[in-house]
Amino acid sequence: MWLHADIHSVPDIVRYRARVSPEKTALIESARRVTFLELDETTNRVARGIQREGVPPDSVIAFLGKNSIAFFEIMYGAGKAGCTALPLNWRLAAAELVPILDDALPVIVFVDKEFKPLLDAVLANASKVPKVVMFDASQADSGLGPWLRDCEASDPGLPSSPDAIAMLMYTSGTTGKAKGVEMSHRGMDYMRLCESLEPAFQWGADDVLLMVMPNFHLLGASLPIQSMYNGSTVSILPALDPGKLLEIIQRDRPTILVLAPTVIQMMLDHPAAAATDFSAVRLTMYAGSPISSQLLKRAMLEMKCEFMQFYGATESLGAITILRPAQHDLHNEEKLRACGTPLPLIELKVVDSGGDELPDGQIGEFRVRSPALFVRYRNQPEATGSVLDSGWYRTGDAGYRDKSDGLLYIVDRVKDMIVTGGENVYSAEVEQALAKHPAVAMSAAIGVPDPRWGEKVLAVVVLKKGSSATAEELNQHCRGLIAGYKVPKEFQFADALPVSATGKILKRVLRDAMWQGNGRAVG
Repeated sequence: MWLHADIHSVPDIVRYRARVSPEKTALIESARRVTFLELDETTNRVARGIQREGVPPDSVIAFLGKNSIAFFEIMYGAGKAGCTALPLNWRLAAAELVPILDDALPVIVFVDKEFKPLLDAVLANASKVPKVVMFDASQADSGLGPWLRDCEASDPGLPSSPDAIAMLMYTSGTTGKAKGVEMSHRGMDYMRLCESLEPAFQWGADDVLLMVMPNFHLLGASLPIQSMYNGSTVSILPALDPGKLLEIIQRDRPTILVLAPTVIQMMLDHPAAAATDFSAVRLTMYAGSPISSQLLKRAMLEMKCEFMQFYGATESLGAITILRPAQHDLHNEEKLRACGTPLPLIELKVVDSGGDELPDGQIGEFRVRSPALFVRYRNQPEATGSVLDSGWYRTGDAGYRDKSDGLLYIVDRVKDMIVTGGENVYSAEVEQALAKHPAVAMSAAIGVPDPRWGEKVLAVVVLKKGSSATAEELNQHCRGLIAGYKVPKEFQFADALPVSATGKILKRVLRDAMWQGNGRAVG
């Protein structure tokens, strides 16, 4: 049933590929190329080095650094040592990383020299100080040479339980306290099965996937793993830079891009985009935040490749649903808003607040049953119990299934729903209406306190460079597209919106000042 039945754990991917295609390029980073055989041998040595430090299996091994070959060497090496890999968010402040380290308690932290000062500030306040191994991702051997000295290149060959935790990822904290999502080898293996059974996911050895999304996010780590599972090459961009992104598209000729909608917009808005040759790109996968139909149509016309939307969560270990390339119809703007239908073996139902399934066309919460769900939130049983119910995962996303064709549509996050005068307003509806105004680059609709309505709709708007619009103009524009009670009663203009590393607008940041002391739970 599996594409590769002898892959049962994350490090098995490298073992298998080194055996069947040893000279195939696994990773590209700038001028450096690493074959699957070389990656297998280096990860064996990393595993031996971890064992030499006296680290027992099931320990957490953390990584603090940008995308690099070193990330994969340490991630797979940790797996071969029977340990759990933890990619840390290098964009967080030291005060934000302290509770994550205190929760995960890594035994070793591998840190790129660029972030050694940040780690020092974290460890100065951490409850337990781990072993620190510094590397230099810019060096030909990732700078791990001295630490790896005298480490054998033979595989430790440790027995691995499918229920062992392969990876630990902390949610971005956009809703408050970050939660450690535990992913088992079994769950990640089943994710590969779901992908293998999906015709739209048939990647081959000739493909090159461009990794630009950060390794500490599922979108950044999971799809490169899937790519290598299929024997494809991964080209690595350390961090988002629209100009360098366009350069690497020219240089490495990737066939598959994985981008957040905000990254697509920044890339296409860059002056070099018009002269960039996108002809090697056959598929662009986009995920991480909603995309406007205007941006999607622009990307389809300018890049001239197939597009696939990916809807998932860290807790789902990968895609829950996809909007397949054949479902991207330039002439049907409504369907471009859909998130598609589930992958094979994954079930999704739409339920009301009591958990009862709703008929097609009615908005409710998406609940998912999948063989690839996360195990638990680390050290947070109450939080785990609040989202896992009899094998179903409560996504927190509100949406509906179309009556005519069964396509699923995400309307909003349940927590972002605005209740004004007893009416439910989904912020995404407001933002989609504003996106159709020619002067609007980006917007965020939130609910703010109002003595008459309880909450009123406020829109924070970023205008396109060189464009102008007044609040009254935007008000009249929205009235032609959405119901009067959904139209923002207040507009604020900003130069930019707060976003996470993966392009999600941080509405909590926008709401905090408005709601402090007004009785609503922030987040």
